[in-house]
Amino acid sequence: MKWGTLYDALYVNKLYGMVSRNITPPYRFYCFTDDSNGIRDEVSCLPLPDLGCEVPNKVPGKWRKTALWGATLHDLSGPALFIDLDTVIVSNIDCFFDYKNAGDVILARNWLKPFHRLGQTTLFRYQIGEQPYMLEDFQKNPQTIAEHYRYEQHYVTKHLKASVSYWPKAWVRHYRVHCLGNYFLRYIRPAKIPRGAKIIAFPGQPNPTDALLGQWTNSHPVSPLKHLLNTFRAGKRVKDNPIKHLRSFQLPCPWVAEHWRE
Repeated sequence: MKWGTLYDALYVNKLYGMVSRNITPPYRFYCFTDDSNGIRDEVSCLPLPDLGCEVPNKVPGKWRKTALWGATLHDLSGPALFIDLDTVIVSNIDCFFDYKNAGDVILARNWLKPFHRLGQTTLFRYQIGEQPYMLEDFQKNPQTIAEHYRYEQHYVTKHLKASVSYWPKAWVRHYRVHCLGNYFLRYIRPAKIPRGAKIIAFPGQPNPTDALLGQWTNSHPVSPLKHLLNTFRAGKRVKDNPIKHLRSFQLPCPWVAEHWRE
């Protein structure tokens, strides 16, 4: 899904390129969007599915994604794999369609809160139209639900009547958590692809563009030494908090350039 201006057509085109190189045909690739300008011809662009209510305000989370759970989704049917635009595919993804039963709902894990048994909708598979109550219940009181769950993926994890499964841990990894390494390592080596990883997710900051350049979101690439020195210069910090500034560093990541391309 692509709406607004946060991600441009290049993100869609690169995601299509990565899928096309890492999947066994035949397949169909769809983008739900409010602006298809610049998106390559191989991508089937469809209007954003109707949420059927006002988008909740003053809450985090991508609540527009809840529209995917409606009884109908244009004329599509069957199993679908949803992939966030800020994702880097590094290996074959056929296994995401074969894993467990076709009708199961399978989510990525919440890597930051592993004991909360929460999922991430960065990458999930489901049967289109088989859980219509997810959207119907949301439409009854969208603002209250959004304020209670805060994030759309928390609502999905907790509200699904079907059992929720998760991808094997090694398959889907969090860039900041699993690739960058601890604070010290970030200053001496670029991010690494964890063994067995197929998908690298980029929740929050930084995004693939930042990783490619070796910068943090809303900053500019600097040397490790300069970044360390900026800790003592309030106006130069990436984050106001000195500790958060120290961990907001990365070197340019060569494998992002290798995989994240059209």
